[in-house]
Amino acid sequence: MSRIMGIDLGDKTIGVALSDPFFITAQAYVTINRKKTSLDIKKLTEIIDEKEVNLIVIGLPKNMNNTLGPQAMKVISFVDLLKKATDTEIKYQDERMTTMQSDQVLNDMKVDKKNRKKYIDKIAASFILQTYLDGRNNG
Repeated sequence: MSRIMGIDLGDKTIGVALSDPFFITAQAYVTINRKKTSLDIKKLTEIIDEKEVNLIVIGLPKNMNNTLGPQAMKVISFVDLLKKATDTEIKYQDERMTTMQSDQVLNDMKVDKKNRKKYIDKIAASFILQTYLDGRNNG
């Protein structure tokens, strides 16, 4: 059964979320500690193949005024490289506020501040993916 993958790309980590097989819910899957772009892409393509991912939704960090800044350009450059490694379709999803939402979830769950980093990126990826799924299912 195929799935949709959500990605929250950071400078140090990559948060990954996966949809359920019916494309209704997003679940946080894994946080990849970034080493080298080629290795990061290899790890993602392994997950894509293993989980039969047929669409990737990657967070695009827009500025609050809807412009693209340096972080968005890093995401676009990464996507250009990822496209060379996989035939899987890739779509961008506005990710403004997802880190704040993720931090609030961890706060509500009473996760210690020093332990949040290992969860926040994959939770942000699940927010990115869930936003996409909700728009798809409602539109």
